[in-house]
Amino acid sequence: MSIGLLIITHDEIGATLMATAIKMFGHSPLHYKVFSVSENCDPDSCRQQACDYVDALDSGDGVLVMADMYGSTPCNIATSLIEPGRVNVVAGVSLPMLVRVFNYPHLDLEQLTHKAVSGGHDGIMLCNRDKC
Repeated sequence: MSIGLLIITHDEIGATLMATAIKMFGHSPLHYKVFSVSENCDPDSCRQQACDYVDALDSGDGVLVMADMYGSTPCNIATSLIEPGRVNVVAGVSLPMLVRVFNYPHLDLEQLTHKAVSGGHDGIMLCNRDKC
């Protein structure tokens, strides 16, 4: 099984997150692309570029798209790519989400999507002096 991973974020957020996750693991267990969206991007051409990335990443098992902030241009581009059973989108990409996804590369698209969301939820903690 080989799920593709597309990260769509403002500027270099996605590239930095992926570089950090890859450094932690030594490699990426998934084929991936990072798409950095600038504030001056043309949404239509960015959407086409994202479609091209999805096509390049989809080896038949689907693509998980992770975007930074819900409602933002990167997320709007990402949600325009949704194709049930082929392309799933999760907003709020974070390092805990990527680590969770990297730990379960063998899962199918639906299961991996749920792992990404749970990684985000489980990665949010209220810290105090005694815990963290």
